[in-house]
Amino acid sequence: MTVADGLCGVQERQASDVDDPDALRALALDCRPTVIRGHCSHWPVTRASARGADAAMAYLVHYAAGQTAEYFSAPASLAGRYHYGEALSGFNFSRETIDIRDALLRISANALSGLETGYMGSLPAELCFPGFAADNPSHVLDGHIRPRVWIGNLSTVACHYDSYDNLACVVAGRRRFTLYPPAAIGDLYIGPIDHTLSGQPVSMVAGLTDRADVYPRFAAAQAKAIVVELRAGDALYLPKLWWHQVEALDPVNILVNYWWDGFAAGPDSPYATLLLAMIAIAERPAPERAAWRAYFDHYVFRPDGHPLAHLPEEKHGVLGPLAQGNYGRIRASVMRMLRGA
Repeated sequence: MTVADGLCGVQERQASDVDDPDALRALALDCRPTVIRGHCSHWPVTRASARGADAAMAYLVHYAAGQTAEYFSAPASLAGRYHYGEALSGFNFSRETIDIRDALLRISANALSGLETGYMGSLPAELCFPGFAADNPSHVLDGHIRPRVWIGNLSTVACHYDSYDNLACVVAGRRRFTLYPPAAIGDLYIGPIDHTLSGQPVSMVAGLTDRADVYPRFAAAQAKAIVVELRAGDALYLPKLWWHQVEALDPVNILVNYWWDGFAAGPDSPYATLLLAMIAIAERPAPERAAWRAYFDHYVFRPDGHPLAHLPEEKHGVLGPLAQGNYGRIRASVMRMLRGA
């Protein structure tokens, strides 16, 4: 396991190096995790947190609009590790829907009492804290990309991936991210995709220390793990599909994040394509799956370049640039096939 120091696995940049959407897009093209030191250090919420956890929470309460949200809680004995219960039959935490202001008060009280840990995640700022985003803007993102807010005590969010690029901005407390590249998926022992903690499938072993007998391949994933620690004011650009476990290290922690896909050609998602491939290909005979893998490589992943590079561009037909109407043509063909036409 390596710790990012600007030399191993993760880039480090200063806020002045990544200060507009073009600079962030360049990071996304590189598809490499990048710590951006001081990205949000000037935000009012970060400055409030510098005066203490109470000041940070008071700052959020000021914007709270009276909405309700899902609140996770767990006994302190679990040290904030939110995960499945025994035999995947349930979860080791409780959840309830409560007023956001009440949840903020409970999180603050937990920090003093230590009797439980509490957590709220992925709260849309414009709905739950109207005015917050305008007062704490990230100038590296287009205005239509809306932030979400994550608040809690000491906690460990199970290792998972996102299907969007992620800019995670720490504004109170410290966060430790343990990152695994997408290729580590087979060594992370991923749980169900339709019975999850909070939407995304998670690793059944990451974060545990004594399960080598049950999960022997995890050692290979650990060898690729990268650990980065962010202070209040720092941000992490995390490319889509990178696995990440997130630990909140202080009694009160606040994170603001943005999800987006800067390379979508239309409304269809790669994940939907993955699911369709599962039902169309996954249980066919191994030789046939190998044949389809060759076709996916040729037409989709293109390790040898464009599949029709040997022909003039004007003869590429629907395999020409998607932006020239070919996205719609291919999509219409696929929809006819799905309808059985």
